[in-house]
Amino acid sequence: MDAFDGLLRETMAVTAVLCLPILAVGAIVGLGVAIVQAATQIQEQTLTLLPKVVAIALTIVLFGPWGASLLERLFTDAIAAIPQLVRGR
Repeated sequence: MDAFDGLLRETMAVTAVLCLPILAVGAIVGLGVAIVQAATQIQEQTLTLLPKVVAIALTIVLFGPWGASLLERLFTDAIAAIPQLVRGR
């Protein structure tokens, strides 16, 4: 059960680390757009969505290789833990 708990804990940590940059960029860009909209009183929906989509896409492109290496390491650890999981240790 320790192997499963460790693998589950590592999976949750990797998930949080992968989501954090994307969520942070989305929130920062959303806040910036909201401030600009409030200052100019332009309430166009496409102005809200387009900058977020572009910023999040750039974030995924920039952090993609790093995230893929994290997922690769997690997958390798999961495959290596299969014997321990089957034995129940």
